[in-house]
Amino acid sequence: MKRINFFCFGALVLLLSFRYSDGIWKTPASWPEPYYNFRKNPLDSATVQLGRVLFYDPVLSSDSTISCASCHSPYNAFTHVDHALSHGIKDRIGTRNSPVLINLAWGNSFMWDGAVNHLDVQALAPLENHLEMDEKLVHVLEKLQRQDKYRRLFKAAFHSDKITGERFLKAISQFMLTLVSSNSKYDKVLRGELQFTENESKGYTLFKQHCAACHTEPLFTNNTFQNNGLEPDSILKDIGRMKITQKSSDSLKFKVPTLRNIERSGPYMHDGRYRSLQMVMFHYSANIHHSATLANELKQPLPLSEDDKRNIILFLKTLTDNEFLTNKQFQFPRNP
Repeated sequence: MKRINFFCFGALVLLLSFRYSDGIWKTPASWPEPYYNFRKNPLDSATVQLGRVLFYDPVLSSDSTISCASCHSPYNAFTHVDHALSHGIKDRIGTRNSPVLINLAWGNSFMWDGAVNHLDVQALAPLENHLEMDEKLVHVLEKLQRQDKYRRLFKAAFHSDKITGERFLKAISQFMLTLVSSNSKYDKVLRGELQFTENESKGYTLFKQHCAACHTEPLFTNNTFQNNGLEPDSILKDIGRMKITQKSSDSLKFKVPTLRNIERSGPYMHDGRYRSLQMVMFHYSANIHHSATLANELKQPLPLSEDDKRNIILFLKTLTDNEFLTNKQFQFPRNP
């Protein structure tokens, strides 16, 4: 009996140390438990650091010019803001706007169409996409194995300098899992530390009436796929989720993005067609394209006055988390 109790206690201590030591991970108060299974990839500071170095290294692309951070800048909520569609090697232009990388532990699918169903393999999608990094995992591993720096970092993380695909992908996942944004003005208001202005409060009320069905608190997404009334682009001809499921009922449906740090993550929509939040509000109030799969909540334009739209935007700006956007632990590692 003593041996069993000791084993259980030791396992509990080990699990807690993985999840909470060194400030690596902690579920924000009142938030749901993460979807990600940390038992299969427990966080460790050395592995997080390895993932961070990999995230910023252009060696992951076939010509060593494009890193993950090229499309996912920490200052812009880990997306890009200088063009509508993501860019890859040799100035190749992608087909979609780069999604933000925020609170990924609560996600159960990734990419605009949900093509990836687990964070631990998500990095393969841009890595092997011809328009993005245009590389093969086996070639990346060979390049990393030749570098003393990476043999040292992998040994620190995995107690072996052998560089494998599983270790490579889990390290990148660990870094992305630390990208938790939960300290905006909105969060501080809910914790009783600050108060909304009158207009922000009005915007919050309107948001809960008209937007929260899809952009559900506290993550500000419900992780579903919806047709939000965008008229299909005549050039891209993107059918959304249907490309993955081959179901007509998924035509023109895209992943509902989080609105956290939305002030800093434009341009907006899967194809980056809107440059401002004002344009987004105009879309939902007066520019809905009707089709068979349109979300029920949008079958009628949102009845918003100009003041209403301004107040909603003011509320959305309270979701900006400056501590997250300027966190040096998320930025380029100058001394790996």
